[in-house]
Amino acid sequence: MGRDASSPVAYTAQTRLLVIAPHPDDETLGAGILIQRVREVGGRVDIVLLTDGDNNPWPQRLLERRLRIGGAGRTRWAARRRQELALALRELDVPADGLHALGWPDQGLVPLLLQPGNDLVPEIAALITALQPTLVVAPALADRHPDHGTAHVLVRLALALTHLQPLLWTYMVHGRELPGPSFVVDGSAAQRTAKQAALAAHASQLALGRGRLQRMAARPERFAPVVVEVGSGSCLPWFPPWWLRPWLRLDLVCLRGVQRWTWAHAPLRLEASCGFSALDLAGTDGAPHFARLSLPLRSPWIFDHWGWAELE
Repeated sequence: MGRDASSPVAYTAQTRLLVIAPHPDDETLGAGILIQRVREVGGRVDIVLLTDGDNNPWPQRLLERRLRIGGAGRTRWAARRRQELALALRELDVPADGLHALGWPDQGLVPLLLQPGNDLVPEIAALITALQPTLVVAPALADRHPDHGTAHVLVRLALALTHLQPLLWTYMVHGRELPGPSFVVDGSAAQRTAKQAALAAHASQLALGRGRLQRMAARPERFAPVVVEVGSGSCLPWFPPWWLRPWLRLDLVCLRGVQRWTWAHAPLRLEASCGFSALDLAGTDGAPHFARLSLPLRSPWIFDHWGWAELE
């Protein structure tokens, strides 16, 4: 049995860890030490890979010495990144049958989730039901990469759909720190070396960001447990400037589906208790609701400014 001094649980042969990775290398950066800690005591580890990371053109342009990246190029890059992931998982002692790749669009999870009638949540829920994890590790809602924040939304809704209650921890890749209480999972010198070896297997990602990624892999692995508080309120955490509001979109996602408005037409009210706008949530069912504020203009900047917020 293994346990970190600050970790709320001990890892045993009965531990079934499920790591949600939006892209290849997130499993290593976010949970490479934790994965090894579970494996060293004989626990099961499964990785759900949401995308193949194929919409990553600048390293591909550099390594392939081509400017234009078409559909065939993206397919080729996806295959390369999947091969790199297989090598990384070998360094982390994850068996080949522990990888579950969904092949969803890289940098496309937000529009896919907001598409009416999508089946993303049931697909994740079916995987969770089949794997029966005791511990799920997913990106933090506050992670500024849109695929990462959306991955959190998907996992939370999928868990609500299954009614299973594994422990749920979140990790941050794109952001400064996790909100709320958190703890560190420590590793031995050998495990830290193996994590760096797993990162090195993602060679395509080191072409333009070697130093940055190596520093990310060297920092302590910090996780925040998710504690669900039903009825926590519907206050939005944003107060956008008035001159932006005509162009802003507000989206609400829950188990009942998706609702979309412009800011001006959203069912908002001023909530005296928080001093911010609140979103009317008629007929809530106790399951989590997630709102997203965005400015739908083309931009080379891929990271969220406002991102997601949990309302209930």
